[in-house]
Amino acid sequence: MVRKSHLDPRSWNDIKAHDSWSIFKIMSEFVEGFAGLQRVGPCISIFGSARKDPDDPDYKLSTEIGYKLVENGYGVITGGGPGIMEAGNKGAHEADGVSVGLNMNLPHEQHHNPYINPETSLEFDYFFVRKVMFMKYSQGYIVLPGGFGTLDELFEAMTLIQTGKSKRFPIVLVRSAFWGGLVDWIKDTLLTKNATIGAEDLDLIQVVDTADEAVAILNKFYEDYLMKPNF
Repeated sequence: MVRKSHLDPRSWNDIKAHDSWSIFKIMSEFVEGFAGLQRVGPCISIFGSARKDPDDPDYKLSTEIGYKLVENGYGVITGGGPGIMEAGNKGAHEADGVSVGLNMNLPHEQHHNPYINPETSLEFDYFFVRKVMFMKYSQGYIVLPGGFGTLDELFEAMTLIQTGKSKRFPIVLVRSAFWGGLVDWIKDTLLTKNATIGAEDLDLIQVVDTADEAVAILNKFYEDYLMKPNF
């Protein structure tokens, strides 16, 4: 017996009627993103929670990281919003460096922070377009404590590097007390108990606690494997 759907096919067709036109909006976001970012130079993405205020230690750590990245010749890319994103842009701004914001149109939490260079403040409706920009224009990821969005960006990067769909670059998790449980779960559950990843996949991430450690990993990576660009 064929079960009848609770959704009237005519209603479904109405919902999907404009799908083909969405491609033009998607294309426009790609074009604007590529045009806005193709000249920014070597940049590191900083990810983390939008829910951190300026008194939070993670906010202060992100500010320090953003500043030190610029001191070492990198620009900073964030999601453009408040919290840890704002702090990373603030550090880059205070060091007179490149400060990029890839903002999302969301019903809550998200708004442009004031520390983004005006010419590299971009707006997106589609998460997947925004993530392409992060992957294409970042030479490394620094990931501070965050929620689902931060985890989404982290695992997107790990997956694309693991499968060879992206070039290899450093992924640094900052604050071992926050990330330790996740790393242990990856090792114990994914690798040891279920063998759903390989031992070499653990090398995709490194965990540190300070800004200096995070920047040192980035510098060593480019000195050892790519020869650090002449910024």
